[in-house]
Amino acid sequence: MKKKKISILGSTGSIGTQALEVISKMPDSFEVISLCAGDNIDKIREQIKQINPKNVCVKSDANAQILQKEFKNINVMYGESGLNNICSDTENEMILVAVSGKVGLKPTLKAIASGIDIALANKETLVMAGDIVMKRAREKNVQILPVDSEHSAIHQCIKNINDVQRLIITASGGPFRNKTIEDIKHATVEETLHHPKWNMGKKITIDSATLMNKGLEVIEAHHLFNMDYEKIKVVVHPQSIVHSAVEYYDGSVIAQLGFPSMHIPIQYALSYPQRLVGIKTNSFDFVKAARLDFEEPDLDKFPCLKLAYEAGKAGGTYTVCLNAANEEAVYAFLAGKISLWNIYEITKKMLENYQSITNPDIDVVIEQDKITREKVKKLINL
Repeated sequence: MKKKKISILGSTGSIGTQALEVISKMPDSFEVISLCAGDNIDKIREQIKQINPKNVCVKSDANAQILQKEFKNINVMYGESGLNNICSDTENEMILVAVSGKVGLKPTLKAIASGIDIALANKETLVMAGDIVMKRAREKNVQILPVDSEHSAIHQCIKNINDVQRLIITASGGPFRNKTIEDIKHATVEETLHHPKWNMGKKITIDSATLMNKGLEVIEAHHLFNMDYEKIKVVVHPQSIVHSAVEYYDGSVIAQLGFPSMHIPIQYALSYPQRLVGIKTNSFDFVKAARLDFEEPDLDKFPCLKLAYEAGKAGGTYTVCLNAANEEAVYAFLAGKISLWNIYEITKKMLENYQSITNPDIDVVIEQDKITREKVKKLINL
């Protein structure tokens, strides 16, 4: 069988490292030709020794020079130009976009322009520019395959999207599901990063604690599956066993289940439309699962979810503002500059004072993202 050639953007992060674990168990199925990382030079050095890729891209010129001296037979690049070069390499058959935040948008568009399929683990790409990304993917006949466990579950459950009445996205509820608003307002960074079910990067873990992550997933699902917001429901499911479900017009509900693990959705996206055997997981044990609980999300405690629905329904560049404001506020919280509850307050204030632009092109999206971030930084530093 011919090996599928893949590049990984964000190879040293949570999804990137797990993807390499999956691929290591399937050496006859995949070949990683490029790795892209940020500043974690020790981790990327380990991965280069393990994978021996053709190309490597890191964030800084200084680190690129260090690695180039060590690995003379590998092409080492840096920055946005390096990412663009890798995403323009038509030797790639798929690119896994596993970077966090807005940095995923431009490389995704570059890969689509090059006719390369995308395994997408970056919510912000579709939150910021979902209409543009999906339109260009259709024009280039490029597949956008979801890696998020929720969207992977929905993808696996849909046979014909025209028969689907509703998408049901599950949420664990995060570390503060049983806490009060006062507890949330006084939460420390350490408490917030302690997710009860999933081991993820810091930004997505904070978003999970505020349920903004689930709001971003709703917007992403709207674009991936062309589904109205009124037909996308979020349900809190603390066991994180039902990863999401699809309700059909005849009343049938199809769900995808499994104990919390990102290996399966990563493996499914990389190998689609086949189901290849990579990392062996134990067969799902219904008795061990024991019980499945479901409840409505508390929008008083987790108002960020409501903000996301409102921004998505409003359309235009509201979702650009939502994403940029939230992301900058999350970074400020991680830096100890604001409280967890301030993330909601800052994002809400930015949206209330925002003039949306209808049918933006990509330059407008990037400009609005930049303007919002500058306003948030100014507000936080006042």
